[in-house]
Amino acid sequence: MLDLDRVRADTPGCVDRVFLDSAGSSLPSAPVLDEVVGHLRREAEVGGYRAAAERADDLADVKVAIAQLIGAQPADLALVESATRGWADFFYSVPLGPGDRILVSEVEYASNAIAAFQRARSSGASVEVVPSAPSGEIDVDALHRMLDERVRLVSLVHAPTNGGLINPVREVVDLAHGVGALVLLDACQSVGQVPVDVRELGVDALSATGRKWLRGPRGTGFLYLRPELARSMEPAALDLHGAQWAEETGYRLAPDASRFEFWECSVAARLGLGAAVRYLLDLGIDEVASAVSARAEFARTELASLPGVTIHDLGGHRSGIVSFTVDGIDPAAVRESLAADDITVTVSGRGSTRVDMTRRGLDGVLRASPHYFNTFEDLERLVAAVGGL
Repeated sequence: MLDLDRVRADTPGCVDRVFLDSAGSSLPSAPVLDEVVGHLRREAEVGGYRAAAERADDLADVKVAIAQLIGAQPADLALVESATRGWADFFYSVPLGPGDRILVSEVEYASNAIAAFQRARSSGASVEVVPSAPSGEIDVDALHRMLDERVRLVSLVHAPTNGGLINPVREVVDLAHGVGALVLLDACQSVGQVPVDVRELGVDALSATGRKWLRGPRGTGFLYLRPELARSMEPAALDLHGAQWAEETGYRLAPDASRFEFWECSVAARLGLGAAVRYLLDLGIDEVASAVSARAEFARTELASLPGVTIHDLGGHRSGIVSFTVDGIDPAAVRESLAADDITVTVSGRGSTRVDMTRRGLDGVLRASPHYFNTFEDLERLVAAVGGL
């Protein structure tokens, strides 16, 4: 059982208001805030280089903590500035040529889709959408029929940004690997709210952010690569951290996933990310997942009971994202009305997941994403405020 009094005491932002946007950018805990601000103060005292050198062991421990969380090895991790950056760094490094195929799901996130279209245009490859099953998850049977030896990469979103489902991963990986394709998992909305073990999932690469369910600082994220790829894949871009200038006209790649990192970064933010992951490990990911699921299901049930409110979540295995609309009221207007009552939700528009939203005839949905620091009284306030509309 989580100590709710403790986690709320560590989260000042949740005391006087109802914060339900952990799928956007969650509230950092006090230990994360102290770590970031404390390091910035140290940089102001002695300069960034010396301050970083003093925390070299702690910086290395950030990867140790992430590896413990997702079942990886530290050498298979690259620290990056965002999930999008990690996703793109891997994707742009996959060789593509005319006739090659890239498969994406209907809930593909806009940033990933745009990158896929750009590379297809420049390389002569094609981008094809794997349909969803009636339940909302990627249609594994349809994927099976679409796969052939020309498929170079399957991009899979673990939990879409516009609604509460969790896609099956292992089935997709096994099918894709059967034709030699790579699987890149966008775990932006899953790491930190549900258990994620890369050994069990078998993915070739995984990207995640710090600012959402991990409750870390903005401007942080990580990329996981399967060990063989971490040691053999060449990034599309390099600097003097990812490689060494070994001779006058040559270079030597870093021996592990750090080849996907760049030298310059926010040391304070990365230390904050480490503090966030350690905080989660201390609580226990299973306990956190249970708490998030209970709160999301409570919100779905209570909101669905209101006249004129429609829940739009699909899937048999659901995430902590609760998507809904209120009949006759624009989602942005609902969001602003709730904000006036100190209740924070957000809106997911069609542009973020165009294929899925278009297929379902949705221009936008309200998105409430309760985390473990929320109380059920918070959710009752949300329901009462929506009902009052």
